[in-house]
Amino acid sequence: MSELINNSKYRKERLKELILKLHQGESAEAVKKELVETLKSIPYGEVVEVEQELMQEGLPEEEVLKLCDVHGSVLEGNVDLSGAKDIPAGHPIDVFKNENIELKKVAEKAKTLLKALSAVDDSEFQQFIFGLQGVFNQLMDLDKHYLRKEYLVFPHLEKNEITGPPKVMWGKHDEIREQLKGCIEVLNTKEITKTDLIDSLDLLFFPTLQAIIDMVQKEEEILFPMSMDVLTTEDWWSIHKQTLEFGFCLYDPQVEWKPEGLTDEKDDTGVTSDGSIQLPSGSFSAKEIMAILNSVPFDMTFVDKNDKVKYFTQGKERIFVRNRSIINRDVRLCHPPGSTHIVEKILEDFKSGKASHAPFWIQMKGKFIKIEYFALRGEDGEYLGTLEVSQDLSENRALEGERRILEYTDNKEKDNG
Repeated sequence: MSELINNSKYRKERLKELILKLHQGESAEAVKKELVETLKSIPYGEVVEVEQELMQEGLPEEEVLKLCDVHGSVLEGNVDLSGAKDIPAGHPIDVFKNENIELKKVAEKAKTLLKALSAVDDSEFQQFIFGLQGVFNQLMDLDKHYLRKEYLVFPHLEKNEITGPPKVMWGKHDEIREQLKGCIEVLNTKEITKTDLIDSLDLLFFPTLQAIIDMVQKEEEILFPMSMDVLTTEDWWSIHKQTLEFGFCLYDPQVEWKPEGLTDEKDDTGVTSDGSIQLPSGSFSAKEIMAILNSVPFDMTFVDKNDKVKYFTQGKERIFVRNRSIINRDVRLCHPPGSTHIVEKILEDFKSGKASHAPFWIQMKGKFIKIEYFALRGEDGEYLGTLEVSQDLSENRALEGERRILEYTDNKEKDNG
């Protein structure tokens, strides 16, 4: 029998049988007992394979999602992680795991508060609600954690033909999001009573907190070790570089991870072999970027770190007249003498780091004009120059109500012409 138990095929078939028993209505306790008696434990990779195979064999995704938590409770403590890879400090999975530590702390804090609800005096109830609101607002931060899984990790799993588990987990994310929103709506209800809150504990609050904690278990025992096996170092480096776009959840990494043996690839910017301009979030031709910049509804002028005018947009209706004779000219000489001291002050404060944004607004020829100056800085904080942005906000200030029906403004202009 021991030879069979060590056989992966046998373990997977046995686990399939046990999971199908759950779907046929057998209790989680009975199935868990049978799992412990016959399998002792099962490697995390085989759990994923079984779930994937069951869905491929016709078990509906909706049904797997419905019993997702039951699967988790049966497997809890019985997943063999001895083959899991070590995780370097600062690695995306290390960040996820540290976020989970914080999520569990906050979820447990919420549970403790809610369990003490019955002992809260009526005179202290409103203050108690304020405390709960703060805790549940913290838990909403998990959206960033889930989004990084959905948009950074899952696509790599899917490229490796692991599609079922990510679909189920994403569905569970959405359930938890809705549950959390429901909790916050209850807590934000005006004139909520202590009785109202007590009535919703077992119906909404405790299930939500348990779902968050259960998701941590699913990640720690299944998703993370599996992902470490499947994704390459290059995949993780790509994920790491995109993480900041989504943000961190209740945790600020103190270690900057850089994979060993990976050559420091050049910046994701530059001109490609076909002449396209490559930026971190996409690429376009010079003709396309020129059309984009000249179509935005404001004027822009770029002044480099040496205070020389290097570029300006050429939209159809400029607010301030510009011509190419100003290129490479000192920006101080491009303004009236009466405002030169202001330009000087802005440049000085931007360069020193004292400030990064200077907004102004003026009335000019019957128009309301907003003029803003932005300090441009590199990733290391190095001052790169200043961007002047001018916009006519007259029409925007006059907007009322809503417009939900498609209407082209250029047709209006033609009709008026």
